[in-house]
Amino acid sequence: MTSGIKRSTVRHLFLFIGPPLAMLLLSFVVGRYPIPLGTVFKIMAAQFLPLEQDWPATLEAVVLQIRMPRIFGAFLVGASLSASGAAFQGIFRNPLVSPYILGVAAGAGFGASLAILLSYGTIMLHLSALAFGLLAVLAVFAISQSRDRTPTLVLVLSGVVVGAFFSALTSIVKYVADPFEKLPTIIFWLMGSLGRVTPEIIAVAAPLTASALLALGAMRWRINVLSLGEEEALALGIDVRKERGTVIFLCTILTASAVCLSGIVGWVGLVIPHLARMTVGPDFRKLFPASISMGAFYVLAIDNLARTLSQGEIPLGILTALIGAPFFAWLLTKNRVGW
Repeated sequence: MTSGIKRSTVRHLFLFIGPPLAMLLLSFVVGRYPIPLGTVFKIMAAQFLPLEQDWPATLEAVVLQIRMPRIFGAFLVGASLSASGAAFQGIFRNPLVSPYILGVAAGAGFGASLAILLSYGTIMLHLSALAFGLLAVLAVFAISQSRDRTPTLVLVLSGVVVGAFFSALTSIVKYVADPFEKLPTIIFWLMGSLGRVTPEIIAVAAPLTASALLALGAMRWRINVLSLGEEEALALGIDVRKERGTVIFLCTILTASAVCLSGIVGWVGLVIPHLARMTVGPDFRKLFPASISMGAFYVLAIDNLARTLSQGEIPLGILTALIGAPFFAWLLTKNRVGW
């Protein structure tokens, strides 16, 4: 019995760590300028050890200044969207819920569009996106709190209203933007891209994302209880309103941070949790790390395709929709979107 549990644990650890690590290493190698993996290791080691430099300075700049922040950005985006999608689907008990359901994407999209219109720098663009993403969710809670209780339906409908409002504001920004310079930049950012990620942005986003992921992981048993339903959770002594609000807050931080890094990348937080649930089951203690692993792997793979399929970069949102929509349709035909 014990040996069987150990084998299962080792298998899950390999599943959670192996694929994303392999894709991370591959991401350093592929691209417009292919770089041997041995050279990548030498460049990394040279940052800590006194090694003789036998590679061009251009390759070092590509690895450290371009690919490294982009790869870690993709890792953070995939992990954040997938983990928050799994948590939302659990607490709302709805397999069609995604991290964008409460309007955070629309708010962050408006914040980024406004920053581009006002010619702010890259750091301010991401901070503006984060601030308006959080503001959108606060507005959702303000609307839903106008009732004595906050049922799931009212919360979701409030998210639809707030999302539509910020989408309208984004349309106004696009309408008044310079059609030759600002408008193309806004549209490309909204379609999703990791091309703007820099080491400075990663230094800001990584601690925030890691803290939210750790806190969400610490609530994994509460999410399991919330997924049973409100009456069952109350019977087990759970403060449903408080715990659900905490989970939503953490997922909002994760989603807003992801949108700040990559723009709006759809289908990741909707499809990947289903794939993880099919693999390890609905228990959030296993579903949480599986969602992080598969989400990171998926976004890294999509970003590799985005920067290698053509001379120009393909927006991430296009590729995730082209792959995610047919896959979700297949899930529907197989009746695998339940629990």
